[in-house]
Amino acid sequence: MNLLVLNCGSSSIKFAGFRASPLTKAVYGQVEAIGTQAARLILEKADGKKDLACPGCDYWQALKTIAQLAAREGFPAPEAVGHRVVHGGERFQSPAVIDEAVLAALEQTLSLAPLHNPANLEGIRLARLLWPQAVQVAAFDTAFHHTLPPWAYAYAVPQSWYADLKIRRYGFHGLSHAYVAKRAALYLGKPLSSLKLISFHLGSGASACAISGGQSVDTSMGFTPLEGLVMGTRCGDLDPGVLLHVLRRRSFASEALEHALNEQSGLLGLCGHRDMRQVHQAITQGDERAVLAFRVFCYRIKKYLGAYLAVLGGADAVIFTGGIGENDPKVREESLSGLERLGIAVDPDKNRQPRAEVIEIQSKKATIPILVIATDEEREIAEILLQFI
Repeated sequence: MNLLVLNCGSSSIKFAGFRASPLTKAVYGQVEAIGTQAARLILEKADGKKDLACPGCDYWQALKTIAQLAAREGFPAPEAVGHRVVHGGERFQSPAVIDEAVLAALEQTLSLAPLHNPANLEGIRLARLLWPQAVQVAAFDTAFHHTLPPWAYAYAVPQSWYADLKIRRYGFHGLSHAYVAKRAALYLGKPLSSLKLISFHLGSGASACAISGGQSVDTSMGFTPLEGLVMGTRCGDLDPGVLLHVLRRRSFASEALEHALNEQSGLLGLCGHRDMRQVHQAITQGDERAVLAFRVFCYRIKKYLGAYLAVLGGADAVIFTGGIGENDPKVREESLSGLERLGIAVDPDKNRQPRAEVIEIQSKKATIPILVIATDEEREIAEILLQFI
């Protein structure tokens, strides 16, 4: 049985094909720069990689090309297709088989995630046309966080905002946090239901999550993915009064303000570089703005770690995942420095060992394991698919 996982973004489609029993990733890759002359499809499998130009291709052409190339590589039409959907609103608290009623409900979520959900929905519609025989399932990044208690998700704003506009904390990166939590339990040899975990998904987007007994009890992202940790181009936590001040002093339309917060802030706003690798390079060249950006990024991680240790009453493990979390020992070391009294200390040599599915980086003085776990959101969605077929 073949399963296909799709993650349709604003300018790219990431995909992975799995075979069931046992669940094995057969092909994977992405289509980049959709809608431009630079568009190309990259497909990988165990015995090699194909990189094909796809100039000007749109979503429909991209999906057809994925289907055709995958079939030529021995992966025919799937029996089930899983779609990553960033925002499920309050209605979708678990994965859902996609039918006309679900599509109509997804239309109502577009304003909640205008940068993500429209592309997710476009991918769903086209995939239903391309693979009409397949079971199509939506897996929501917000669903994992629907276990947040009211005191964690409620904002202290007029309650009519919640009643009328559904203003509350939703949280994101749920598929990643759920996957690494299960992987940590397996690695530690303990039931997930018995563990208190603090997970950091660090990449161009970044979030923290407090997990108790396998359930999210707090998370740093909020109504949108803007809140919380510093990110590549997103501001993270910000005094709302700053926005009021800027609106009074500058002639910002709401769209321009949204663009500034989402696309011109974070690391980019602090030092002119959105990629942490570029930040490190700038530091070596003596750029003080890059030093500040690095320290702000790591300081925010440390603050959330302390907060979630308090929320959980301790932790059985701290987890780093995502592009930065898995690959940047300097970020991990700086973020966890000075926490020896809390049972957290990094071993410099372990911290710089080669990347693997799971590595431990705590020193002998530490009482709390520190795990670096390679996330796999596509596998998490594939495992969800197995529940529906």
